[in-house]
Amino acid sequence: MTETTKIAYFSMEIALDDEWPTYSGGLGVLAGDTVRSAADGGVPMVAVSLVHRQGYFRQRIDAAGRQTEEPAAWSPDECLAELPARVHVNLSGRDVAVRAWRHDVKGIGGHVVPVLLLDTDVPENAAPDRGITNHLYGGDSRYRLTQEAVLGIAGVRMLRALGHTQFRRFHMNEGHAALLVIELGWEEMLRRGQTVVTRDIAAVVRPLCVFTTHTPVRAGHDQFPLKLVRDVITEYGSAYHERVAEFCLEHTLNMTYLALDNSQFVNGVAKRHGEISRHMFAQYKIDSITNGVHAGFWAAPPVAALFDRHIAAWREDNASLRYALGIPKQELWLAHQQAKDTLIRSVNERCGASLASNVFTIGFARRATTWKRADLLFHDVQRLLALHRAAGPIQIVYAGKAHPHDEGGKELIRRLFEFIAALRGQLPAVYVEDYDMATARRMVAGVDLWLNTPQPPLEASGTSGMKAALNGVPQLSVLDGWWVEGCIEGVTGWSIGGGNGGNSGATPDEAVDDRTADAQALYNKLEMVILPAFYRDTDRYMDVMRHAIALNGSFFNTERMVDQYVRKAYFR
Repeated sequence: MTETTKIAYFSMEIALDDEWPTYSGGLGVLAGDTVRSAADGGVPMVAVSLVHRQGYFRQRIDAAGRQTEEPAAWSPDECLAELPARVHVNLSGRDVAVRAWRHDVKGIGGHVVPVLLLDTDVPENAAPDRGITNHLYGGDSRYRLTQEAVLGIAGVRMLRALGHTQFRRFHMNEGHAALLVIELGWEEMLRRGQTVVTRDIAAVVRPLCVFTTHTPVRAGHDQFPLKLVRDVITEYGSAYHERVAEFCLEHTLNMTYLALDNSQFVNGVAKRHGEISRHMFAQYKIDSITNGVHAGFWAAPPVAALFDRHIAAWREDNASLRYALGIPKQELWLAHQQAKDTLIRSVNERCGASLASNVFTIGFARRATTWKRADLLFHDVQRLLALHRAAGPIQIVYAGKAHPHDEGGKELIRRLFEFIAALRGQLPAVYVEDYDMATARRMVAGVDLWLNTPQPPLEASGTSGMKAALNGVPQLSVLDGWWVEGCIEGVTGWSIGGGNGGNSGATPDEAVDDRTADAQALYNKLEMVILPAFYRDTDRYMDVMRHAIALNGSFFNTERMVDQYVRKAYFR
């Protein structure tokens, strides 16, 4: 890293390697893809996250569908470079030492984006403090706040200790890193030789910050009681006493509002999500930059080989995937069948199943939480069985973890297991345990249809369907999140129901879960459109597969996304 590094990218989680459990799901996977595309594009960036020595968790599911969690321990010293720098942050009256592990993400042109994983497990720390960076999204509010203080405060200090003094932007990937604005204000106060952070000082910080909000679900916005904040963040003395009323409304520190108030550029992660965010936070100017996926990372080997034969330099120029329309359909079908065979073998081995490679396969893999409605497909089991017999056959592959404290999500998994058991011998369905990035790569490329059934308008973006599209797998989804932009009916995939699932224009607080209507629309589309095309008009189905790549794969990628951040937020 040199002084030419201009962008600091902060994320509580980041997916870097299949074997490193430094992510829980979509937010971390997006962060990893962002860094890969920044490296490909030569963006002068450094990323900061936490090491999460115990990971998120290993999911175990018993025969009744009951999820339990086990630590996902790993050893960063076996695969990362420890940096010599040490920084300290005062938490709960104790000086906590922080070190960093470095991993270099190398782009296709050789440019490197370093990723720093912060770690408090050092000998000089007290036992409780050594565990601060152990569990991703673990513990209680105090634990979460200490983690966010390490990320935001110690993260800035680590960058300074490594010689970085001239950043143009600090990008907060969600509100977990928002305490970095407090540290930047403290730095400016000290530079001016003052003892209080004034409004003038806070105004200097704002042009340095970029904030991406990722969820319209209010529970997804971290909030901490002011009493807890004062107890935990003991670094700044009385420097911020005059700002408390501005930063902590109603005696609560809301990390989203802290980031919103102190960022020059704020964006949602899809056009629809930008609209929802402007409703939720009407006093702020909120843009939108639609998420994407890293094409080179998510294209399955047989699909990538197909692109190599037909589309020159597609890894360097993802927009050239529009030329997928010229790929012979039978070659695309063969590449897909190879990816499908890989998935079916893996699922059968892991689940003791007997899925067949010649049967229409539906994939659904998301975090298990109630609003994602993974059970919508089973809303009317008799109708599902009828279309399976008349228009099918079909088979279904599920996967996804519920947060350890999300009892509704765990109950959802139990219900899915009940449905799967009840359908045994009639309709093959499996639930793959311990969903991770490696399983995701097999699923998004190997199923024939990607299913997505969120309760609108709660889907901010969603990227799993983008990964499927890149591999030529069409999506059937409620019109929410990115699918509002990506769905051209019957061309790139299919929609469930009408505009935003009957909730067009609704805010999250106004959303109505019309399961019966959405389920019937889902069954109708399967029975009358999708299955007939797959089984009796394969040429037509392959045409949709090609368009999914050419129209969606060529646009919904992190190469385009990072370019938009560069133009709109980083160097504007």
